[in-house]
Amino acid sequence: MAYRQEDGGAIGRAAGGHWTAPAEAAVPSIVRALPYVDADDEPPRERPLAPHLPRCPEIDCVRSLLPANIAALAELQAAESNDRADRILIAWGAISEDAYVHALAASLGIDTEPLDEDARPHAALAGDRLVEAARTGMLALHNTGDSGTDGMYFAVVPRLVDSRRLIAAARSGHDLARRIRLTTAARLQSFVARHGVRTIEYRATRALRDRRPDLSANAGVARPIAIGFVAAAAVAGIAAPGPALIAAELTLGLVFLAWTGLRFLGMLNSPLPYHRQQPFSDNNLPIYTVIVALYREAAAVKRLVAALRDLNYPPEKLDIKFVVEPDDHETRAAITALRLDPPFEVVVAPRGGPRTKPKALNAALQFARGEYVAVYDAEDIPDPDQLRLALDAFNAADHRLACVQACLTIDNTDDSWLTRMFTAEYAGLFDVFLPGLAAWRLPLPLGGSSNHFRTAVLRQVGAWDPYNVTEDADLGMRLARFGYHSTVIPSTTYEEAPARFGPWLRQRTRWFKGWMQTWQVHTRAPARLLRELGWSGFATFQLVVGGTVLAALVHTLFAIQVGLTIAAAIPEDTMGRIILGVHISILLTGYAISAALGVVGLKQRRLSRVAWALLLMPIYWVLLSIAAWRALFQLVRAPTYWEKTTHGLARTSRLAGPKRTDANQSRLAIKDSA
Repeated sequence: MAYRQEDGGAIGRAAGGHWTAPAEAAVPSIVRALPYVDADDEPPRERPLAPHLPRCPEIDCVRSLLPANIAALAELQAAESNDRADRILIAWGAISEDAYVHALAASLGIDTEPLDEDARPHAALAGDRLVEAARTGMLALHNTGDSGTDGMYFAVVPRLVDSRRLIAAARSGHDLARRIRLTTAARLQSFVARHGVRTIEYRATRALRDRRPDLSANAGVARPIAIGFVAAAAVAGIAAPGPALIAAELTLGLVFLAWTGLRFLGMLNSPLPYHRQQPFSDNNLPIYTVIVALYREAAAVKRLVAALRDLNYPPEKLDIKFVVEPDDHETRAAITALRLDPPFEVVVAPRGGPRTKPKALNAALQFARGEYVAVYDAEDIPDPDQLRLALDAFNAADHRLACVQACLTIDNTDDSWLTRMFTAEYAGLFDVFLPGLAAWRLPLPLGGSSNHFRTAVLRQVGAWDPYNVTEDADLGMRLARFGYHSTVIPSTTYEEAPARFGPWLRQRTRWFKGWMQTWQVHTRAPARLLRELGWSGFATFQLVVGGTVLAALVHTLFAIQVGLTIAAAIPEDTMGRIILGVHISILLTGYAISAALGVVGLKQRRLSRVAWALLLMPIYWVLLSIAAWRALFQLVRAPTYWEKTTHGLARTSRLAGPKRTDANQSRLAIKDSA
């Protein structure tokens, strides 16, 4: 049996006896300092697959605990996916990570590290380095023993590092092996969460504001000055018409015509091609992190877990984070009751700062291990192939593609008239309009779910703004300002829509409030925004974000003015007729383009049966206007208040529940047999 040792930098020197090297430099290279073992004196990842069933030494310690066929299947999967059998067995649920760690430690004659409250280790790392240890699976610790002597050692998670190298080091008598103790990912993450709470909270709540205050909704004036001024002018104009009003109304008319024209431009795009372009084999798939922020979602947890288990992606290459609030005991209990194995992990959001979804996402991002990150909501059911389709898009584009948006659609379409309108609205937005903007390489206001990011880029641009209640639209614009672009992929995620007016109003109020925040944040320095986005991007931002809010705010005012004018008598003077014509044209074109987008989207979705609901578009626009005005007032009084949308109330379902794939059925059968 041959061994090889690579130069491991600081930790390599430490392996030779120099244990004074700074821990900050040592930890990232710990695995490279370990020898690896292989019959061909080559790393396991470099050897060609043998025609016979490969043997994986990392699971020798648990073979006696497993049926022989399960161990053989894990070794076969390890060869096919270019991974390790221990990770596969744990991801399948064939053995718990805790049981594996104890078995491996016993077989190697090394200790385990509980990292619990009663333990006495002190982290040799602090701040950002400490938090990063939870991602790398390696943590440097100082321990003061009863004799008073100090020593540095490493808590290592075999599942997150190379367990074959650990085994080789222990069997070789390598000095470094005496400094290693094994632990689980959950224990390490819990330790880091306790001791790195200030860093986690800072990154989740204040990092963007301190780094780029011009991009934070919490910095500077957080009041709808410009939008409120335009709305107030429109109100005043009804009571006191004059030349200034005429000029303002004609200007607004041109803005709305441009807004309508942009939406029409989006309709010119051809439908998304619904086929795979670059199929991936399992052996070159990257680690993919999935983050779901949960708050009072106990009823949705079981269905969510089933949907995520149905993803057509090797579970050993998934990293799924459920983020819960500290006082949400009901949701936490629902997760605990499912007794979830890796890749599922729970992250507790920090107490400080606003209680918002983006703050929770920022907390989980710090523990994300994947090269890519996907964000879902509690009620989501994504297409099983969605992660692979996102990778297709990323690999077909250059490095400037930072985000991929999947199409959202409504599952409970038949619950009410509102859910039918919601279905048509989503069909027009995600299946027609956003793909059109993407085809023209224009900035995209992302949807709040089914966003797929390059993790490095997401961290580079500051992640999500915890003070913006529509963090998705804001992040889409920020990515564009940093020189990146987004696109839409032909994959669907099914969501639940509010079926009653009250919940619908609260949700739509939050959306409008967030779009107002987004407009204010990015127009603080208009000249800089113009330089960063260019003329086309600048105009798109103003029309899509500002124009949508403005259209909703003044819609009811225009409708009332048209009604009062016609009721009183059609004006006889030329200017009065022009103003009336402008108002009527704005209303009719707004209704027409919104309905047209819906009809085209519904046709693509093969849901033309619900298109009749679009006949009630004028009523729907009145409701939108009410929500926009409510958002305007709420922005002044409670800019970061997050109105929770309750899920699990749907009475109908187009999916009738997620259907498990054959691969998922096999994993569950393996867990049961083990």
